[in-house]
Amino acid sequence: MTDPQTAETAIPWDTLAATATEAMKRAYVPYSKFPVGVAALLDDGRIISGCNVENASYGLTLCAECALVSALAMSGGGRIRAFSCVDGEGNTLMPCGRCRQLLYEFRAPDMVLMTVSGIRTMDEVLPDAFGPQHLT
Repeated sequence: MTDPQTAETAIPWDTLAATATEAMKRAYVPYSKFPVGVAALLDDGRIISGCNVENASYGLTLCAECALVSALAMSGGGRIRAFSCVDGEGNTLMPCGRCRQLLYEFRAPDMVLMTVSGIRTMDEVLPDAFGPQHLT
């Protein structure tokens, strides 16, 4: 498991936050007025991003993490090494439980997240997670 302190210097956190902030500016949020942007560093060095897209039928709203995972699949796949999520003012947000589960599916073994309480491993933010390994 990656030491979060080591990850702090190995991950381009400023670039991830800036990329997430740029993605947030593209969010479609006419109902909640709560834009969210996300960015991830992949295991091959690429950075991908996503934003939330609301729908008049609220249950069909897509979270920023869904957009990110779609971008991951559409751009050739890979695994997420580091993740950043921001609100409309560029402040760090913690992904909800559903989104943590979504990210867990596509994590690299040493994935870390910038959280409101600092850098955390995926295992710290989703302990005892259920994943593909449980379906074999």
